[in-house]
Amino acid sequence: MVLTGRLRFDVRRLGLVDYADGLELQQTLVEQRKRGEIGDQLLLLEHPDVITLGVKARNDRSHLLESQASLAARGVALFETGRGGDVTYHGPGQLVGYPILDLKPDRCDVHRYVRDLEEALIGAVAAFGISAGRVPGLTGIWTGPGREDKLAAIGVRISRWVTSHGFALNVNTDLSRFGLIVPCGIVGRGVTSMQRLLGHPVEMAEVQDAVVRAFETVFGPGRPSSAAV
Repeated sequence: MVLTGRLRFDVRRLGLVDYADGLELQQTLVEQRKRGEIGDQLLLLEHPDVITLGVKARNDRSHLLESQASLAARGVALFETGRGGDVTYHGPGQLVGYPILDLKPDRCDVHRYVRDLEEALIGAVAAFGISAGRVPGLTGIWTGPGREDKLAAIGVRISRWVTSHGFALNVNTDLSRFGLIVPCGIVGRGVTSMQRLLGHPVEMAEVQDAVVRAFETVFGPGRPSSAAV
């Protein structure tokens, strides 16, 4: 159990989880959270190879560069989701985080919530000596001299102010898989990983620990509510 200022959340480290199972678990937890049967949750996991389509890709799959049959032949699943954003890739070596948080009563600000997720991820990778930041007009966290390479993607869903979906941080990810898509529908920017930036693989458990600590900092005691910012 991790205690924060206005948020109390259980951290669930789930290992490798099929995307469909992860989606079903989120839906179950969201409904339980709405009914007040559970407290806030932070799910930390990895997915087998999968490409997911956000709401922006519902009617336009031009950023998906392979057919569903071709993806299946490569062992890559394809799912439509209810999260925001365009198309992205998940796979082993990537830390996926699904916060199931009730933002009521004083954090009901979607943009601030996304910025807070970015801040937590920026803080988490800083623990490994990686300098990351934001790019105006884009979500996620970025590295490089011109912030040209995405290190973590963010896509969220909020229903009655209970959050689901979340972030995907490239730790030891096979970056070649991003060649199957235009990541997040953004042309002219790259994708990177902690392994590439540091020159060696990174222990996933250590990254999970850093993410939990960063969540405590961002959402913890003394943090102004979104309504006050």
